[in-house]
Amino acid sequence: MRPRTLDEVIGQRHLLGSGTPLRRLVESEAPMSLFLWGPPGTGKTTLAYVVSNVTKRRFVEISAVSAGIKDVRAAIDNARRELGMSGRQTVLFVDEVHRFNKAQQDALLPAVENRWVTFIGATTENPSFSVISPLLSRSLLLTLESLSDDDVRAVLERAVSEPRGLGGRATLAPEALDHLVRLAGGDARRSLTYLEAAALLADDITVEVVEKAADKAAVRYDRQGDQHYDVISAFIKSMRGSDADAALHYLARMIEAGEDPRFIARRIVIFASEDVGMADPTCLQTAVAVAQAVQLIGLPEGQINLAHAVIHCAMAPKSNAVVKAIGAAVGDVRKGLIGQVPGHLRDAHYPGAAKLGHGDGYKYPHDFDHGLVRQDYAPEQVRERRYYEPTRHGAEAPVADRWTRIRDFLRGS
Repeated sequence: MRPRTLDEVIGQRHLLGSGTPLRRLVESEAPMSLFLWGPPGTGKTTLAYVVSNVTKRRFVEISAVSAGIKDVRAAIDNARRELGMSGRQTVLFVDEVHRFNKAQQDALLPAVENRWVTFIGATTENPSFSVISPLLSRSLLLTLESLSDDDVRAVLERAVSEPRGLGGRATLAPEALDHLVRLAGGDARRSLTYLEAAALLADDITVEVVEKAADKAAVRYDRQGDQHYDVISAFIKSMRGSDADAALHYLARMIEAGEDPRFIARRIVIFASEDVGMADPTCLQTAVAVAQAVQLIGLPEGQINLAHAVIHCAMAPKSNAVVKAIGAAVGDVRKGLIGQVPGHLRDAHYPGAAKLGHGDGYKYPHDFDHGLVRQDYAPEQVRERRYYEPTRHGAEAPVADRWTRIRDFLRGS
């Protein structure tokens, strides 16, 4: 089912449009070098094959897992010989190129520099960290994205109907199709592997057949329906209730059902401030770091990072003082309790500000003991309002003591 033309490629629309570098490579005869960086099953090898087939270039594939410098140099020598004798160009495709060490990557430089080959390197790792700078600077970097659910569904439907695939010999129930899409996790190759295994078991492919073929039970979970909201609600409430085991269970259900890991990470980041807050300020740091990690590496490895954040959030002392504080402040503003900014706090840097009295009487806290000085900061209408009321939980207890002393001092108590 590997596509033979760019028009048959499903997904990666940002790389395949008119005028894109990949289109220009296919439409022109000029050799060029590029890196294809993306998760497994997103079409890196497919795009290399398509470039070769459409342009009638000779295709040579090397796997960095098993090849050495000798193999690289032999492929380059053959490409130069072919170019000199027949004028036919060669696509040198190196899969898992990040596994090459520096010496092996150096061996590619002459071919790239002199354009003896059209070099295409495929990698699941960030080339900025795994590829030598001279090679990367001479190549175009194209980033592939995980296929959407609709993309994977299109891949499966094509495989069921086309003669190159099952050719209509098997039927795929809608529920089974949905389950295969969830199992694929944006990986077209995985979806086809499961489909082929299921077709070997039965001509009428149901959810039960897919479960047997993939050895994975179908998780009843609709990303747009009640299950989505019920599970994420139970997930948040389990972390709020400090039950790490229950929270991990709901995390696993969402991951196995194909929930977007970035959505889960965003909910954890919100939780870190809404339900933990100043009781453990490091919880937000963990949540943000995990959200970035998930964005960088995706699944399946990203589930480890998500579990890390879930356990931290669940086990952290809890405080909702932050969310209550901003809620109370926003509530007052919406009621019209705004008032004028005190004159001594207004901006005094622009010409004419001094004539308006802006900044007059402002006391610079750093000039005073402990960095504190008694002066009015809030508008008069809300000067006595209290928004942040810290708890005595975890790290917020000493914050509460300090805030009580500071507030009393500033209010003149």
